[in-house]
Amino acid sequence: MAKRAGGKAYYMISAVSQKYNIHPQTLRLYEREGLLKPSRTEGNTRLYSEEDLEQLETILTLTRDLGVNLAGVEIILNMRRKIEQMQGEVNEFMDYVKRELARGIDDWEQRLGTALVKSSPTDLVRRTPAAGPAASEKSKVKSSK
Repeated sequence: MAKRAGGKAYYMISAVSQKYNIHPQTLRLYEREGLLKPSRTEGNTRLYSEEDLEQLETILTLTRDLGVNLAGVEIILNMRRKIEQMQGEVNEFMDYVKRELARGIDDWEQRLGTALVKSSPTDLVRRTPAAGPAASEKSKVKSSK
């Protein structure tokens, strides 16, 4: 039994339990454990959205097929949520870098041209000193010990 609200389909607990061959108490347990968060009607009836069903399918795959217990499912779902959040942050950063690169080399040349201290980018690279006579003396002292 699907109900439609705002163009989205919602399913009652009986329809979901039949579709996935699980007891309604199992769905209630998943909700108590915080693994599912179905919306509620004014009469307090649980309504499961398509997103809830996708989450349920993930839970069932982890528990039925992979033998993960509910504590493990909770950890995996939290990690997935954090990974998705971090991926969003990485995507935002990449967009920022692309925008900055799109401003172009001309902008950097203009910044360098108006800088108080004139230098080329190669002047900013620290060079390591070549091994001179002092370095060879130190190695002779170490090898004689």
